[in-house]
Amino acid sequence: MSSVSEGRIPAFAVRSVTRVPLRAALRADDGTWIEAVYDPFTGDGGGETAIVVAHGFTGSVDRPAVRRAVRTFSRYAAVVTFSFRGHGRSGGSSTVGDREVLDLAAAVSWARSLGHRRVVTVGFSMGGSVVLRHGALYASPGAAGGEGGDGHGAERVAEREGRAGACSGAYADAVVSVSAPARWYYRGTAPMRRLHWMVTRPAGRLVGRFGFRTRIHREAWDPVPLSPVAAAALIAPAPLLIVHGDRDPYFPLDHPRMLAAAAGDAGELWLERGMGHAENAADESLLTRIADWVVQR
Repeated sequence: MSSVSEGRIPAFAVRSVTRVPLRAALRADDGTWIEAVYDPFTGDGGGETAIVVAHGFTGSVDRPAVRRAVRTFSRYAAVVTFSFRGHGRSGGSSTVGDREVLDLAAAVSWARSLGHRRVVTVGFSMGGSVVLRHGALYASPGAAGGEGGDGHGAERVAEREGRAGACSGAYADAVVSVSAPARWYYRGTAPMRRLHWMVTRPAGRLVGRFGFRTRIHREAWDPVPLSPVAAAALIAPAPLLIVHGDRDPYFPLDHPRMLAAAAGDAGELWLERGMGHAENAADESLLTRIADWVVQR
């Protein structure tokens, strides 16, 4: 982590939109260091919007599929990418979607500190579940909704999950979730059974560490985090786009349909013909349509 932190740019040090790429180390609320990269908007206009990209399990800021998304998105907005804890050069260990919400919050806060008035999160697979929970836990100022519609739903969820400071202003103005699960502990496909073996077994965690460069936390969730489908119901009034391939080998189509049903009128569902799973399956055409949706919202 030292190679990243030595060159870090504190989030409070830059207050206007920069036109040059930046690499930084961000500190999540629990003290974990997170590597992050800022790519400026390459199009014409003000560039007030920033897209924060949350990669899938075993990904990182420098993976080819993530960089492909950056190249496409940066034609529409500035882009912040980061490596979740336990991935890339970030510190800590992966909790496979639980405390990763703190990593995303740090990246969103950094984007706002760079002068972007509007921040949209785009997550893939595990990152797709994280952007949903982040959208539920981090409410925009004055947002109504949440449990009971009294504006305090996210705070109550945060308290249940032990996130006392979860509604700190590191909020998303819109959310895009790609190839995300609707519920935890799903083992209905062979790829998900292999993933559960890697996460829960000592031998599997060794494979994750040395085969996929991903350090996985040993302990089980306690408490179990808010499920993606429950989170989708709490994101309104922020708009939510759910994207899923009809050839996804990890999660069948009942997952995105459950998410869309939970989101209600605030949600929009795209079922993509011939698409597989997450950022590796997202071609330039789909990424362009997502970016266009982001700026139109």
